[in-house]
Amino acid sequence: MWTDGAYWATGAKAEPDTKVVVAIVVATIVVVAGLLVSGYYMYKSRTKLIEKTESRREISQKTDDGNEELELPMFELSTIANATDNFSLHNKLGEGGFGPVYKGTLTDGKEIAVKRLSKISGQGLNEFKNEVILIAKLQHRNLVKLLGCCIQEEEKMLIYEFMPNKSLDFFIFDQKRSKLLDWSKRFNIICGVARGLLYLHQDSRLRIIHRDMKASNVLLDQEMNPKISDFGLARTFGGDQTEGNTNRVVGTYGYMAPEYASDGLFSVKSDVFSFGILLLEIVSGKKNRGFYHPDHDLNLIGQAWQLWKEGNPLELIDSFFGESCNLSEAVRCIHISLLCVQQHPEDRPTMSAVGLMLGSENTLPEPKSTWFLDGQEIT
Repeated sequence: MWTDGAYWATGAKAEPDTKVVVAIVVATIVVVAGLLVSGYYMYKSRTKLIEKTESRREISQKTDDGNEELELPMFELSTIANATDNFSLHNKLGEGGFGPVYKGTLTDGKEIAVKRLSKISGQGLNEFKNEVILIAKLQHRNLVKLLGCCIQEEEKMLIYEFMPNKSLDFFIFDQKRSKLLDWSKRFNIICGVARGLLYLHQDSRLRIIHRDMKASNVLLDQEMNPKISDFGLARTFGGDQTEGNTNRVVGTYGYMAPEYASDGLFSVKSDVFSFGILLLEIVSGKKNRGFYHPDHDLNLIGQAWQLWKEGNPLELIDSFFGESCNLSEAVRCIHISLLCVQQHPEDRPTMSAVGLMLGSENTLPEPKSTWFLDGQEIT
């Protein structure tokens, strides 16, 4: 039997043991819970790191020597969402085949342009990777600068330097805004685009064919200096390769060289043709595609050729220039444009030759006397 003394003695010993056991159990639960929570966050962090690594691996490509990989900053989705006010409508700059483009401001005050791949875009992941791979290594004052990209969850975005004056077509095809670009500014834009294309064709590590050279892909900085953008459709050539062909013709009708539009053949001379169209548009203030003269069915190329044959190229020049225009310079640009849009690629000049033509007053060769337009020969 227990005596009262023995009972209380036993009770005095049992009570601390229970507290110890409870404390141990609680501590164990806390530790296990802590380990589980830590493990969960470690798993999430590791998964996120793997995703980033895979994303970087997807857009990384060996250069021609096979040893160097691209290094491009990767932006967090939350960073870009904050910079664009969660992709708000008032920050939207425009939309192209790739998807919408937004203006953003980073926490350090740097302004950016965010090109967001649309889920229903006609251009997909291949074009996205292509643009990253090509432009990440390009450094030229007349090419837009790629700052980084974001590949996270369902989002794929390219982050560019912000161009405050939008694109060339925003100005030259608008009656009011076109007056902000006098002849000296337009000639500076022409020369800048020519330098950018020359770099792509000749001076970059790989020969690059843009394949979508047009007014909307020429962006303008604060001083109206031009920068070529949108390399999603560009192709590279290595070694002595000068031309290629494709079963999938991409680009913009009205700027496409005839051999590319009909047979899928492209080369540096395809870009030269597109530059010639752009040159005509800058001088005249009119679009090649969709423009038809009221007195005949010729488009801008046809009208330019017709006026050239008649000895009246001045009629093509945008009338708002007035006395501010250097007429001899403008006529020379029309002459160069007609050389660039000749029917056969071998007749067109290279961009290096175009640069020399723009910078000198030497006599230029005459463009070929025939041009095929929509299957009809103009003589």
